[in-house]
Amino acid sequence: MTALICGSFAYDNIMSFQDRFKNHILPDKVHILNVCFLVPAMRKEFGGCAGNIAYNLHLLGGDGKPMGTVGSDFAPYAEWMDKVGIRQDYLKVVEHAYTAQAFITTDLDDNQITAFHPGAMDLAHTQTIPTDAGISLGLISPDGRAAMLEHAQQFSAAKIPFIFDPGQGLPMFDGAELNCFIDQASYVTVNDYEAQLLQDRTGLSEQQISERVEALIITQGAQGSKIYHRGKHMHIPALAVTDIKDPTGCGDAYRAGLIYGIMHQLDWLTTGQIATLLGALKIQHHGTQNHHFTLDQFKHQFEAAYGKTF
Repeated sequence: MTALICGSFAYDNIMSFQDRFKNHILPDKVHILNVCFLVPAMRKEFGGCAGNIAYNLHLLGGDGKPMGTVGSDFAPYAEWMDKVGIRQDYLKVVEHAYTAQAFITTDLDDNQITAFHPGAMDLAHTQTIPTDAGISLGLISPDGRAAMLEHAQQFSAAKIPFIFDPGQGLPMFDGAELNCFIDQASYVTVNDYEAQLLQDRTGLSEQQISERVEALIITQGAQGSKIYHRGKHMHIPALAVTDIKDPTGCGDAYRAGLIYGIMHQLDWLTTGQIATLLGALKIQHHGTQNHHFTLDQFKHQFEAAYGKTF
């Protein structure tokens, strides 16, 4: 089985401010805010939901092809993908645009100020879901608004089951549009905040959403995750992690586990446990694509954590 992973590719520029924003922002002057934060260290990481999910799925040996639009500055990312073995069949370079970029500054209180430039991502709708490439599963992750709407319609028309993973793109859609996504999708996955927003905008409860799809998966950070499937509800506890480095990208790692489990027709408990372990391994590394393991090493850790194999 081959999965087509639709979504963003981005450069994450991560900076640390060795002070607190509140010490430099005058509350009575926010209407004329003009500040500069000195950030002695900066990391430039490869990111974006499609890139992150494809990377994690590849570590498991899964066949996933990401689809997205990137800019004229994508060469370093492309070289990284070649190095780690991720296919680029469905990447489109937009020469007059930059690859999407996030500029994230974090202070000593873990407050963040982020600027995001979508760049080429806003043209993702210029690509069409291939119907003659043996794609057996799709995923709609955060991308350009038009692309998310059109790709969902194209998956549905081609009768290709897909996972709807709106992520930070969820606020772009109103209730009618989100209801349409749910009706078109086979699976819906959101975090707990997104789950509440999804319910507020659609007027549907978690149970009602789950009745309209094959499975509804809700991640809850340190509280684990829960999966609704055919009237049943299960909770997957989080794994204990002592060396927490960076939670960014854990959700993408989890979604790669979902794809792997669905593609291999595993039961939902095992699928959720694979996804949970992937998130636990990722959180122990800075960046979203800096963790490494072989499938054998992963299976060994899975057996140690859950007392079974898959």
